[in-house]
Amino acid sequence: MDAFLNSISSVISIPLIVFILAAGIYLSCRTGFVQVFHLPRALRYMFKDEDGASGEVSGFASLCTALSSTIGTGNIVGVATAVGILAGGPGALFWMWVAAFFGMATKYAEGLLAVKYRTIDEDGHVLGGPFYYIENGLGKKWKWLGKIFAFFGACVGLMGIGTFSQVNGISGAAEGFFAPYFPATVTLLGMEYSVVTIITGVLVAVATGLVVIGGLQRISSVSQVVVPFMAILYVVTVIALFVTNFDKLPGALAEIVQGAFGIKPISGGILASVIMSMRNGVARGIFSNEAGLGSAPIASAAAKTKEPVRQGLISMTGTFIDTIVICTMTGLSIVMMGSWADENLEGVAVTTDAFQKGFHFLPKEIPAFILMICLVFFAFTTIIGWNYYGERCVEYLSGKNKAVVMVYRILYILAVFIGPYMTVSAVWTIADIFNSLMALPNLVALFGLSGVIASETKSYFTRLKAGEIKD
Repeated sequence: MDAFLNSISSVISIPLIVFILAAGIYLSCRTGFVQVFHLPRALRYMFKDEDGASGEVSGFASLCTALSSTIGTGNIVGVATAVGILAGGPGALFWMWVAAFFGMATKYAEGLLAVKYRTIDEDGHVLGGPFYYIENGLGKKWKWLGKIFAFFGACVGLMGIGTFSQVNGISGAAEGFFAPYFPATVTLLGMEYSVVTIITGVLVAVATGLVVIGGLQRISSVSQVVVPFMAILYVVTVIALFVTNFDKLPGALAEIVQGAFGIKPISGGILASVIMSMRNGVARGIFSNEAGLGSAPIASAAAKTKEPVRQGLISMTGTFIDTIVICTMTGLSIVMMGSWADENLEGVAVTTDAFQKGFHFLPKEIPAFILMICLVFFAFTTIIGWNYYGERCVEYLSGKNKAVVMVYRILYILAVFIGPYMTVSAVWTIADIFNSLMALPNLVALFGLSGVIASETKSYFTRLKAGEIKD
């Protein structure tokens, strides 16, 4: 099965990487490199609501909902997978930065279009995202493309980013920490699993059910509390690691640049090493920040705003926080401590090893426990955030049929339950495949509506400069 999945992924992933990078570069040019000149304004807008705007949740709440789905195992396990010696090596982190830089323009465009083409029912219920800006922006004749996006979006939530990869990461971290103290195992369908894995899967599935049954309001309420808390806890922990191992930072940065351009190849020739670093770095960067996938605009559409550009700027900060800040911290920690070069480590074990080496003056259990807590929060918020995305996709496909949405919700909780029993490689490969299939319709729409994005951007900043709207 792994070989079959890898063969599919290898065919799809390279064209997707090229397509997403091309979209980011093109949209950066069309918007006047909005990610460079307007990032401070975007960060300010995060905490400043508009007066008299329509929508379901505040701009900050919509960002937290989007961040809840993007800040997940990709920031800890995904980065470790990308920079490992059997993958892209330290150079992969550089290509994650490149993907994030141009991805900010892509995420800006997605947020802008989500608000511009969203629909609001009489009861105030907001529906928006790529399926609506495809149908309402490109025209009714393109509705089939919106349907394709919605179908694969629901699949990504059910079998990709939303469930399998997240709960698999949670159970792996929990087993790594608790299994030595609770070594009991259980045999299921001929396979032996730790009792810790089974208990973790049940607890996460139950917690997921309790949150997602409450819909967007409960998901956004939980996200507004958990997302800032988990991000601050992780950032403070990694900064402490940097401070206590500052002498290793310059060498790590040099190793990242050398690996990115094949100056210090990790395997094969220079060209092969560069391609491997680029492929793994961009792929994991996309998995982490989701720029180009079309997921974040589903949350952005619900924001209380009347200015599409404003919400686009807020959406853009999600990529900055996710990849430029948090993924960078994880990658640097792994490279600084040399954990990336250990062929015997896989997934979260790579990051755990880096934390234990970085905090060598503490008992190994303390940094391992802190990382486990961060990973649990990161992954759990991604699970609940992607349930919202998946349900919106199903809602579009079924014509707002509540019974169908409820069936999807039940299947989603069941998928969370079975996620811990899948292999790490299969989980990440499945996620990459569905990411690709979901992203393609969205990218077609971004190219097709690039003129609208450019004109909306120009209009907003012209009116802002003239004092016609408040900053």
